[in-house]
Amino acid sequence: MKNIYLIMLLIVSSVAHVYANKGKGDAVITIFSDFHSGFGSSNNDRGFGLERAYIGYGYKLPQNLEIKAVMDFGMSDDVNDSHRIGFIKNAFLRWKTGGLTLSGGMISTTQFKFQESFWGKRYVMKSLQDEYGFGSSADLAVSAEYKVNDFLAFDGIVANGEGYKQVQVDDGLLYGAGLTIGYLKGFVLRAYASYNEAADGVKTDKEGQYRGEVNLACFAGFRNEIVSLGAEYNMMMNSGFVNDADRSGTSVYATVNLNDNIGLYGRWDYLSSKGSWDKTSDGMAGIAGLEIKLGKYVRLSPNFRIWKPSDDSVKNRTYFYLNASFAL
Repeated sequence: MKNIYLIMLLIVSSVAHVYANKGKGDAVITIFSDFHSGFGSSNNDRGFGLERAYIGYGYKLPQNLEIKAVMDFGMSDDVNDSHRIGFIKNAFLRWKTGGLTLSGGMISTTQFKFQESFWGKRYVMKSLQDEYGFGSSADLAVSAEYKVNDFLAFDGIVANGEGYKQVQVDDGLLYGAGLTIGYLKGFVLRAYASYNEAADGVKTDKEGQYRGEVNLACFAGFRNEIVSLGAEYNMMMNSGFVNDADRSGTSVYATVNLNDNIGLYGRWDYLSSKGSWDKTSDGMAGIAGLEIKLGKYVRLSPNFRIWKPSDDSVKNRTYFYLNASFAL
């Protein structure tokens, strides 16, 4: 499997070299930052933050080919919060013909990409599955999407299964498939399922069996020029490859556009675990805010948010945020 990924990257670099003077390129520069201040039990948590910086380049080539490479500079649990680490977020080759799209390399995964696009405010808060660790937004993978018409599309992916921050290659893979009906025209429905065999270092349980992670997701939404409404339910079984370590999450979000540049939005998340095994992470989150578009590239969002843990012994956390996004 490792050789396959090396071949993919060689293909990308070879195609780029051959067509470098025949295509059209665009820079990728995206920055997410914020100022936040806590209230009550979180009163001492305040300051400026730089959550993400994406820097890269995309190139459209003849024969409907596209290559893209993007670096992601962000926080990591492995170092002090004041430091940032760079990762390769995307490095892929994509080919489109008719309704078929094929991608290979370090690509965006299909698990929650659609929901994140519908939510549309990644710079404020990640979509539920990304926010609470149900899966990774990018991975070494190959994917295929077939758009039958404007109302029906199928997609499938085979991935390394460990995300873009851990690119070790082992014998385990992730297999996923999705179905989209409506395709962002009025009402839309989406269903997705995946199975992740195992990650590096995962051992058999006391019964001598692997416990692969299973992810199930369903989404329903409606959108027009004025309002956007979305709701999703997600389930992750055998989280961390532990038997019966199941988690579920529900997210409901809405946006009302007051005009072309100003909108109001709200979101509610609910996270729970089977038998409360992950009680410290279970709870409800709410966010309400205003989005202001300053021209084509800049967005600002003042918002209030609250986290209410399921554990009654832990106090609620309430914050004011001013989020900002610059995207070229």
